[in-house]
Amino acid sequence: MLNRVILIGRLTKDPELRYTPAGVAVTQFTLAVDRPFSAAGGEREADFIPVVTWRQLAETCANYLRKGRLTAVEGRIQIRNYENNEGKRVYVTEIIADNVRFLESGNRNQSSPPSSEQNNQDPFSGDGKPIDIADDDLPF
Repeated sequence: MLNRVILIGRLTKDPELRYTPAGVAVTQFTLAVDRPFSAAGGEREADFIPVVTWRQLAETCANYLRKGRLTAVEGRIQIRNYENNEGKRVYVTEIIADNVRFLESGNRNQSSPPSSEQNNQDPFSGDGKPIDIADDDLPF
C-alpha cells in the first residue's frame, strides 16, 4: 500500500504554530494549488489543501514560511473525524507533511532558512584568476 502526496502551491496565510500539552510543536497552514485547467470563463481555479507539520519541521515552517510563498510539500493524506459541539460528525482531510521545500527566496528583510545559501555569489568564481588562500585556512 502507498499513501504519498507531492504538492506545489502558495500559502494562503502565515502558518499557525501551536504546542501539544506534551510540548510537541505542530503547525497548520493551507496551500493553494492551481488546477491544471481553466474554468469556462478562462479563470484558473485552485484547491485549498490543509497541511500539518510536526516537531522541528513545524517550527521551521512557522519561522520561515509566509503568506503567498511558493512551497513544495511531500507527505501523506490523512482523514480524521470528530464530533462537533452540535453533535455532528465532522470529517477532515489533510496532508501530514514530512518534507517541506521553500521554492522562493524570502524578502531581503526576512531571514532565510538555515539550509539555504546566505550569499548568491560563488566564492570560487574568479574568472580564471588565482584564489588567494592562506595556509592557515586549509584544513590539511
